[in-house]
Amino acid sequence: MSRAILLVDHGSVKREANEMLADVAAMLRGLTDVPIIRYAHMELAEPTIVQGIAACVAAGATEVTVHPYFLAPGRHSTTDIPRMVAEAAKNHPGVRVRVTAPLGLHEKICQVVLERVREMEAAGAPMVGG
Repeated sequence: MSRAILLVDHGSVKREANEMLADVAAMLRGLTDVPIIRYAHMELAEPTIVQGIAACVAAGATEVTVHPYFLAPGRHSTTDIPRMVAEAAKNHPGVRVRVTAPLGLHEKICQVVLERVREMEAAGAPMVGG
């Protein structure tokens, strides 16, 4: 069985925003032994979820875990993405596909927030407003 992870974000009309998910996928490749890591956007940009799952399967995946790269468990991560993934999975009978919970509330998210605050303070970033 060959495993894959497909990261999915909302997608943006801004190229820089879409490229960030590609960077996250590249970082993730260095942190796991999962052989296939791909990314896709829910809307507004390619690769789409359909294309992302197809890319995983074309790379040899027989099991794809889709991770909504969202903070909150809103409509997109709890309803839209699972529905879109289920539709895309129909094109690949025999491939097991599942969707994780979004990033959500996690201690490491808070650690990142604190790290960003310390970076700004250390840089002496100017205050905005009165």
